[in-house]
Amino acid sequence: MTLQISAILLASGLSKRMGGTDKLFLSYKGKTLLQHAVDLLDSQSFYEKILVTTSERLKYVDRPQQIRIIMNHNPEAGQSESLRLGVEAATGESYLFFAADQPRLAPTDLHLILASARVNKNKIIYPSIDGNPSTPTLFPASFRSDLLNLTGDVGGRAVRDTYPEACLPVEVECRKDFFDIDSEEDWKKMLAMG
Repeated sequence: MTLQISAILLASGLSKRMGGTDKLFLSYKGKTLLQHAVDLLDSQSFYEKILVTTSERLKYVDRPQQIRIIMNHNPEAGQSESLRLGVEAATGESYLFFAADQPRLAPTDLHLILASARVNKNKIIYPSIDGNPSTPTLFPASFRSDLLNLTGDVGGRAVRDTYPEACLPVEVECRKDFFDIDSEEDWKKMLAMG
């Protein structure tokens, strides 16, 4: 039986560490970071696909019809607001949270996470690089109330850290694919990777 995964792309952060630049509009290989993330989401056959974003960003993205749009009108409330909106909209057995700042992430990078999810339905599953957690992260729906109760600029990591016994890190091989951009220095590193 196929696991019903609600794939949730969180794309309404304020890019505070980018010096006034909206990082999701940065161009990488001819597309914005946001468009890379939307295209990755669209390429997969998840139970449902949800994009949480702002009205300003939505103007500049080609959005496939299969992706449900949830507007975040209060991004100043922090990561928890995006996450809450995504979880409230989700109806699947688990939630796979994507960040919009990993433009190198490819469908093949998801295989280990999804394969692990099929046989570990009660585990919080995430990619690990030398023991350090990365994203995307999958939460079983049994953690729904914990996710909905988050407040402020806090994401799913807080829930993951609360339940270490429920966590299943998956060590990844293509480390560069999981590189995320949080600062101008990260952006320069990304460009240097080619």
